Amino acid sequence: MRTEWFNQAAPDAATPVAGLSRRRFMRAGALAGGGLVLGFFVPGANKFARAADAASATASATASAPVYQPNAFLRIAPDNSVTVQVNRLEFGQGVQTALPMLIAEELDADWSQMRGELAPAGDAFKDPVFGMQITGGSGSIAHSFTQYREIGARARAMLVTAAAAQWQVRPEQVKTERGMLLGPAGQKAAYGAFADAAMRQPVPASVKLKEPADFRIIGQPVKRLDARLKSSGAQQFGMDFKPPATKVALVARPPVFGARVAKFDPAKAAAIKGVVAVLEVPTDRGGSGVAVIADGYWPAKQGREALVIDWDTGAVEKISSDKQLAEYKALARTAGTPARVADISRLAAAPRKISAVYEFPYLAHAPMEPLNCVVELRADSCTVWAGSQFQSVDQGAIARTSGLKLEQVTLHTMMAGGGFGRRAVPTSDYLVEAVNVAKAYRAAGKSGPLKVIWSREDDIKGGYYRPAHVHQADIGLDERGNILAWNHTIVGQSILSGTPFEAFMVKNGVDSTMVEGMGEPYELPLNLSVHNVKANVPVLWWRSVGSTHTAFVMETLIDEAAQLARMDAVAYRKKLLGDKNPRHVAALDLAVAKSGYGKKALPKGQAWGVAMHESFHSVVAYVVTASVKDGVPKLHQVCAGVHCNLAVNPLTIEAQVQGAILMALGTTLPGAAITLKDGVVGQQNFGDYPVARMGDMPQVEVHIVASTAAPTGMGEPGLPPLAPAFANAIFKLTGKRLRKLPFDLASA
Repeated sequence: MRTEWFNQAAPDAATPVAGLSRRRFMRAGALAGGGLVLGFFVPGANKFARAADAASATASATASAPVYQPNAFLRIAPDNSVTVQVNRLEFGQGVQTALPMLIAEELDADWSQMRGELAPAGDAFKDPVFGMQITGGSGSIAHSFTQYREIGARARAMLVTAAAAQWQVRPEQVKTERGMLLGPAGQKAAYGAFADAAMRQPVPASVKLKEPADFRIIGQPVKRLDARLKSSGAQQFGMDFKPPATKVALVARPPVFGARVAKFDPAKAAAIKGVVAVLEVPTDRGGSGVAVIADGYWPAKQGREALVIDWDTGAVEKISSDKQLAEYKALARTAGTPARVADISRLAAAPRKISAVYEFPYLAHAPMEPLNCVVELRADSCTVWAGSQFQSVDQGAIARTSGLKLEQVTLHTMMAGGGFGRRAVPTSDYLVEAVNVAKAYRAAGKSGPLKVIWSREDDIKGGYYRPAHVHQADIGLDERGNILAWNHTIVGQSILSGTPFEAFMVKNGVDSTMVEGMGEPYELPLNLSVHNVKANVPVLWWRSVGSTHTAFVMETLIDEAAQLARMDAVAYRKKLLGDKNPRHVAALDLAVAKSGYGKKALPKGQAWGVAMHESFHSVVAYVVTASVKDGVPKLHQVCAGVHCNLAVNPLTIEAQVQGAILMALGTTLPGAAITLKDGVVGQQNFGDYPVARMGDMPQVEVHIVASTAAPTGMGEPGLPPLAPAFANAIFKLTGKRLRKLPFDLASA
């Protein structure tokens, strides 16, 4: 996921990120068993928090005054265990390990005693930059780097003060090491022994954080805290969670987005053994559907299949992909709303030209775990268990839909099997729908928790896709391949249009997520405009957002310009980068050096491909090798150069890049597109919407540029440069420039 607010400068290593100056650190109150419990509250007084309030209607009459009692971020128990509340969703990216590493470093904890728990929705757990609780924009480590370290440092100071008081020495005489307090006269005690006494100490107003040279845990390859549970199958995900007496609900949704039930016959569904209710319910975008509620998934599925429904689709637009593509191409030949202005007067007379049209389809997020949640709605409360990326917005949407106050809603964050943005929706669509099912269930005189499950088919056909786009590029070059003028138009739907974020994140009619990654960091005379098209297809951020298409366009066109300039692809890029982009040069040079590019002989039939891209303040450069056999491209090796500033956990970064490579590779596979005909999505499962599998995975090497600067994002930056690097290698093998994703060599 990404929105315009993620385009902030990376926080400086010596300066706390925006918003941290307003935090309040405090003891969170004793819990059962005693110990030191440290929490804090960050007031949501910035535009991001206000947008979250608007999106979730927490500013409505149902909302109440903020509750300033903190939740426990850190708990040191008498048994020496240290439990960290992770204020994000863990869905594969490794924050349940990396964030505790930050606390453990400043706490001088024994890593073997560290535990991580996913925090529920709550004011204390808001992102210190965004002012709302969110997992997105690759901001988990970047935004909480100082925040979590300060929590650890404050807890350590309180332990030291408590020990000094008992030992009757000065605090500066007490040292800490691996979860132990060490006194000047040989005194020694574990943190747990002083946890209760530390709880009675005041929280320090300020603390001094370690210098990077003193780090013992940060920067080390630390194995994940959740690895054993996941590898053994013992980890509980949202899909696994089912409280006692829970019924399962499946919803028959309209075939066209926003359509409604004209009439339905519940008789056949109700006759299925185990079905307890068949109810009409509101669905997303003003539509309606029918929920089948049963004792388990199988009878609910059978009941849904037995439903007889007549749908009213007369009032909604019915998109067909072929027609939409033709309209987009026609629009792309006309100037749109200016996003970047440059002189293109030299384009017409340029001695060399590139004219290219690029096509990108809708993409489903297709995480391994489809959408699901458990809702227990009562007269005075609503409790929800879900793998939410957007806890603040979702909690407010649940309150609004249920008619309850915000403090009456409890949202538990469950471990999720992927998401890639689909679990962070401004409309909170799947949670709002689930609460509406629970309301209908109560209105029918029934009670108890409901588990609303989306099947794989529901998930892929259910909307909120990466938007389809068309790019028109016209570039003029001189005889030496220098770019004289570049006129560029992008056509597609706005992710932000119609959301509460539009007011300050769509500037002068331009959705910045559509154009991110265009031009920079190269020195280019780029004239850029956009057409924001309205269409009855729900769209949303998708891993690396606009860079999913802009990186492919930029890096294949730069490669083509290098060819016309008769320059090496790496040398041409470095020429355009100049001396103002040292991080880009460092990442590119590292990938080149480690891959053997230009020096190592490749097997017959293989070729090199190069691409690089910055997103979320991190730079990833790829040097790949590929082949084409019988018209089928094959990616063999990928060597990555990564500049993400300080690497908190190199193992996590390596895993993120590996996963991003495989996901990006999936976008190149034949059939990797969501298409519509008369408003109906044509794909429904991995049989007709392929994803990359283990057999497609190339050999991958990940190399990280050493740095002590504050870390930048890594959840998404590994995806954008893979497809263009692969395409550039294919050109060297076939002479064909690929202008589409997924790849289509036949029409190139």
